[in-house]
Amino acid sequence: MIYLAKEPGNSKYVKKLNRMSVINTIKKHEPISRQQLAKVTGLTPPTITGIVRELLDMGIVKEVGLDKSRGGRRPVKLRFNPDAGYVMGVEVTRFESFTGTADLKNPPTDFRTLNIDMTEPEIGIKQLSAEIKKIMDEERYIKKTFLGVGVAFPGLLNICEGSVKRSINLGSSWNNFPVKEILENELELPVFIENNSNASALAERWFGGGADCKDLVYINLGEGISAGIVINDRVLQGAQGHAGEIGHMSIQEDGPLCNCGNRGCLESICGIPALVRQAKSELPVIPDDDALKKAWLANNEISIEDIIKSACIKDSYSWELLRQMSVYVGKAIANVINFYNPKIVFIGGKMSVVADYFMDVIKQNIDTHAFPEIVLSTDIEISTLKDKSGVMGACALVLKHLFKSNSDMLEDVQQASYE
Repeated sequence: MIYLAKEPGNSKYVKKLNRMSVINTIKKHEPISRQQLAKVTGLTPPTITGIVRELLDMGIVKEVGLDKSRGGRRPVKLRFNPDAGYVMGVEVTRFESFTGTADLKNPPTDFRTLNIDMTEPEIGIKQLSAEIKKIMDEERYIKKTFLGVGVAFPGLLNICEGSVKRSINLGSSWNNFPVKEILENELELPVFIENNSNASALAERWFGGGADCKDLVYINLGEGISAGIVINDRVLQGAQGHAGEIGHMSIQEDGPLCNCGNRGCLESICGIPALVRQAKSELPVIPDDDALKKAWLANNEISIEDIIKSACIKDSYSWELLRQMSVYVGKAIANVINFYNPKIVFIGGKMSVVADYFMDVIKQNIDTHAFPEIVLSTDIEISTLKDKSGVMGACALVLKHLFKSNSDMLEDVQQASYE
């Protein structure tokens, strides 16, 4: 329970804080009466009456019947109304973008794939905005109120500026691109942006296996490798918003050159391009009867799908390749556990298949390299959100901003006091 006396410099923030305290209390304890709200939040009955009246007018809460009488009139019960508004989540990749919609309470639905080339951001963002508007104008949504759009991007972002600083996966044209401002102008809605790994960590916290966990890490194994870190229910951003770049942890001295300019980074060995590159370079020593070599001979090409498919065959080239990858991933996760002491580590992304095949190897390396007292209290799980984690996290990002926790609102109040 947090209640702040009104002060001239921060009264508007205190009003927001009180409103969010009431909304979050209703969501947690519904159905609940006004009298019970006053008791739980510590707010005065007149303040509760005024806030509830506003929320009823906005459609965010609704009256759902009468509670038992404790003398006098029976109090009216209140529930949160998830249909009061909708949010849309988007995950952007270079040649495809993915969308999903969510009400104000439940996991996203209506997932779609949009074939948009994002190599040139000015063109791609215009096309993405047009597709988002088209979805919102469909008959099923035309009478719904959309309250915001969340967008998950690969790469380094400046959240405060609302820009993409650098994205290897999207291309150099995205450097310092002011994506938030442009999308908000196009959509005429609040837009929130986040790194895709951070968004996936939020997805686990809101909709996945971390729903009851305030300290978790999401390891994203894909084209690149990074981590989304939630500590005390807050996404760890770092001084410049670039925390979690574990793909550039040094794993192999004098190893392959990484796109960051260093050598032997985890991403330069275990990222999807690195795995495909290694497999191609070692084709001459792969036996002709190996499943991956057969795929090469049939198609004159090797894809990551070929590697994943053939890795289920024990002792095959791909099995050995991903087994070695699991050793490096286990060591990296051990470092993450030592640094952040999370309750749960989720392994996700396209290459989370290594955890399907080699969880024993990953855990063995975690146990060997992590601090014993810490690792004993840490769960290692494969994310169940699969390829939906980025989109679901983008939806959660909007909900997080719409329904800020009391601690988040308190920071706003404190910041206003300094200004």
